[in-house]
Amino acid sequence: MSRQDINRSGEMEVFVRAVELGGFTAAATACRMTPSAVSKLVARLEKRLGTRLINRSTRRLQLTPEGCGFYERSVAILADIAEAERHASAGEQVSGHIRVNTSGSFGNHVLAPLIPAFMALYPDVSLEVFHTDRVVDLMEERADVAIRTGPLKSSSLIARKLGTVRNMLIASPDYLKRHGTPTSPPELERHFRIDFSYSRATQGWPLRLGNQMMTIPATRGLQVGDGEAMRHLVLAGAGIARLAAFTVKADLEAGRLLPVLEEFNPGDVEEFYAVYIGQGGPLPARVRALLEFLRENVRL
Repeated sequence: MSRQDINRSGEMEVFVRAVELGGFTAAATACRMTPSAVSKLVARLEKRLGTRLINRSTRRLQLTPEGCGFYERSVAILADIAEAERHASAGEQVSGHIRVNTSGSFGNHVLAPLIPAFMALYPDVSLEVFHTDRVVDLMEERADVAIRTGPLKSSSLIARKLGTVRNMLIASPDYLKRHGTPTSPPELERHFRIDFSYSRATQGWPLRLGNQMMTIPATRGLQVGDGEAMRHLVLAGAGIARLAAFTVKADLEAGRLLPVLEEFNPGDVEEFYAVYIGQGGPLPARVRALLEFLRENVRL
């Protein structure tokens, strides 16, 4: 390992400070360097990576797409380094209260079955889980961890990937008996659709027809605020819905639900992350323990 390899974490830290503080001068003060030294370090980093990370102007720094990606990975790497150092230092007792936010579907079908094992491992921890299908502000909701899909909306958050899950169209045997089973994507437009009542509902359902991708819009149907309500409506024969496979796995195995147009499924997946606030000092031992437990035990 070269000295250059050893210094890379230091480069990342200076780069992250420059981004988060909005300029080389502020980063220089925080890192006890001169502004010119910070500027040269970032230039050297860009040269080594072979790409521009920051567009410079007299007013502010603006990340390029490559810079955004490098920033997000750097934040995660620096957090892992800090965590490794904490683990190597004197151990902390895992105790206290943890507040976790997740969707009703993930909470009921994935998280709840794992909770007894976590509580047995850490009897001095109390756990509070609250369900919302909307993205919440962790600080405002006093949540230690949120389990979410999709990209982060705040640079102050850090995400650890838990896995990926496939989405699928499903309906009850009773609904299909009464309304017929669609055999091609266009036929969905005459069926009742059950969808989410917030932003992703407007995106439609992606399906593959031959070599072409198509999106089925919400023309007839029902909109609800959470995935579990949607699942129960499908079980009751109210229509066709698009849900994560883990949500309906047991229902499919028991024959309570059936897949619809599975041969046209484009195979799109959603990535699930455990998200936490990455600023404000070291993570409490209880939160680190939960994150590690989720990483090792969540199976989607």
